[in-house]
Amino acid sequence: MRTRRDLKDKNLIQKGFTLVELLVVIVILGVLAAVVVFAVGGITNTSKTSACTIEVRTINTATQAFFAQKNAYPQATTAAALITLLQSSAGLNLLSSGTGTASAGPPPATYDQTTGIYKQTAC
Repeated sequence: MRTRRDLKDKNLIQKGFTLVELLVVIVILGVLAAVVVFAVGGITNTSKTSACTIEVRTINTATQAFFAQKNAYPQATTAAALITLLQSSAGLNLLSSGTGTASAGPPPATYDQTTGIYKQTAC
């Protein structure tokens, strides 16, 4: 015959989670973490592309402002020289020094002196 103490010990052993239950919870948390990582990665790529597009528009607007003030497009042979010229164009302050930070590394860009159009080939 079982005593009251045997039943009490059995209840203590049965409390808690089984290994299968713990593994199921770990798998569910892993799946949720993977979904969040891929969702955030997509948002980051979209924001970099948008920032790059806005930088190109800003540089083209500054180039047009330069043309409006000087009646000629900036004479720069490279895109980097154009950005430097627009940042320090004789006190006009057409471009802040923060432009160019959204894209990683030097952006592959071209500048046409005759039309005053700055083009970013890849963002």
